[in-house]
Amino acid sequence: MAEKSGWWGKVLHRLTAADDELEAEDLRRAAAAEGAAPIVGCQDHQEACVAGTIRSVTLRTRSGAPSLEVEIYDGSGSATLVFLGRRQIPGLDAGRSLKASGRISRDERRTTIFNPRYELLPASSAGV
Repeated sequence: MAEKSGWWGKVLHRLTAADDELEAEDLRRAAAAEGAAPIVGCQDHQEACVAGTIRSVTLRTRSGAPSLEVEIYDGSGSATLVFLGRRQIPGLDAGRSLKASGRISRDERRTTIFNPRYELLPASSAGV
């Protein structure tokens, strides 16, 4: 990524960067404004607060019981929020902005937070 110093550097960056890169920057900025940590920097087994946009909502079965899995993306990475024993939660839909906190569980495949505390954010917080 090029150095974005000064007014002209920022304008040039906005004109030449890919749409996905600009969206990721906006999401990182919005997450930081909410006081959330970047998902990519969260450490295993530590409490963390993350914020981002919901990418997908999936219903899975774990040991015969339902669980709702919500993938959020904050521009730096993604995390899966797992709500055990739930089939649906009103308001948790793809494209919605969300702030969640809980204990991070990280393995080689993904970052997960089980039964997080969450807060739905207004659409303007998405930065998109």
